[in-house]
Amino acid sequence: MGSQPSFHLSEAIRLIRPKQWLKNIFVFAPLVFAKHLFEPDAFLLALRAFGAFCLTASCVYIINDIADLKADRLHPEKRKRPLAARTLTITHALFLLAVLLALDAVVAAGMDLRYLILLVMYFLMNLAYSIKLRDVLLLDVFIIAAGFMFRVLGGAYAINVRVSNWIVLCSLFVSLFLGFAKRRGELVEAQAAGTTSERKVLVLYRVDFIDQLLTIAAAGTVISYALYTVAPRTQVVFGTDRLLYTTVFVVYGVFRYLYLIHTSSSIQNPTNTVTADAPIIINAILWIGTCILLIYSGGMIPEISR
Repeated sequence: MGSQPSFHLSEAIRLIRPKQWLKNIFVFAPLVFAKHLFEPDAFLLALRAFGAFCLTASCVYIINDIADLKADRLHPEKRKRPLAARTLTITHALFLLAVLLALDAVVAAGMDLRYLILLVMYFLMNLAYSIKLRDVLLLDVFIIAAGFMFRVLGGAYAINVRVSNWIVLCSLFVSLFLGFAKRRGELVEAQAAGTTSERKVLVLYRVDFIDQLLTIAAAGTVISYALYTVAPRTQVVFGTDRLLYTTVFVVYGVFRYLYLIHTSSSIQNPTNTVTADAPIIINAILWIGTCILLIYSGGMIPEISR
């Protein structure tokens, strides 16, 4: 019987997947669009909300890796994960899970009750997804989309502001877009390799069907964002109608991602795609910068007497 592997911090970090924390940046959307970005108290609350979502997500990743241990060891990529590769033991993982849950409780303590309830719902929803719902056609991706909506609502509850229904709707469409793109990448890779994916729900999907869903989700993303920018309440709150101009960045981002989906061998991880593609990174920076500039300067439109 071989000796047990020792606990390595680098492997523990790999287990909790910090790169995936990028998804939680949606928590900051209400902070920016409610014009509280430069308020220290609101920023700190949003940062705590972001941290709690990150810790909660990492807890779910650990539970997933424990539950999927046997399947991961048969997967060409997932077998490199710490538990599957036996660089960490289940005991190590359970210890790390307990530490993260304790830290999560400390970070979230005293925050708005609505936020706390939503965070617990997010955790339970992801557990349900891992146990059963990931094998249900369409619902598997809608659960992922709900997670992004929870992040937006959580960010609003954390700083006690009202979030626009258009922003929630846009978050739904963009997360559906990314979710179906991920499924398409997994399906294309499985078909190219001539193997059956360990993800059971993939046998129910077809590439042409997913392409139709991607078109609908892409259109929904652009339209809902454009309608948000021209909504009367948006123009009153920001004191400008020029936020409409930022739609061009959203359109370009969607088009660029569609291009990558259809020209790359597979796109299984939207996070990796977004952080590795220079045009998408530059476009995102320009969009964020332009939004902040327009929102916090009233559209840079000087007051003109009539």
